Amino acid sequence: MGFKEWIIPQQKHFYDMLEKQADIVLEGAVALVDMAKNFENVAAKRDKIKEIESRGDNIVHTIMDELNKTFVTPFDHDDMSELTSRMDDILDFIEAASHRMWSYEIKSVPPDMVKLSEVILASAKEVNHAVKDLRNINKRNEILQHCIEINRLENVGDDIQHSSVAALFKTKDAIEVMKLKEIYEHLEEATDKCEDAADVIKDVFMKNS
Repeated sequence: MGFKEWIIPQQKHFYDMLEKQADIVLEGAVALVDMAKNFENVAAKRDKIKEIESRGDNIVHTIMDELNKTFVTPFDHDDMSELTSRMDDILDFIEAASHRMWSYEIKSVPPDMVKLSEVILASAKEVNHAVKDLRNINKRNEILQHCIEINRLENVGDDIQHSSVAALFKTKDAIEVMKLKEIYEHLEEATDKCEDAADVIKDVFMKNS
């Protein structure tokens, strides 16, 4: 234990809460891929994702409450709040996309939508690993590699979304185009929020390395 940590006891339970939140985000991404790849019992799968999102909200409230009453945190107070918010955003867009798959009564999930869901899952796994590496700020290479991979996946998500939406406008069913376009946009936003979380993690690393 370093001298600073001995003088100023760090609130290590914040790591537990952040890791729990990252696990819930990953659980939501897994459920999204299952829904997209196996598009049946859609209402039940949508309800499952909503329940996961509600648990995510609960842990966010817990973290924020703890931040409001704790002076010393393992790393910068604002960075911790920002990371919590960005992970919450990931789950919010996952839930929003799944809700529209159900409420818009789409007939089937296009292959590119499945691919974009899988990109979200891959990104959520990287976010999960990166958050858990924050306990050991000496894991310099591991943290940076996770963040680099998240950035790469965000670019892949952009490409899928752009090409898919462009292809949609070549079809004649205007209503279906509007429905699918909105779902694609929510999915792509989820990859953006993964990148936002990675940016916060990189900032934490730079400030503490």
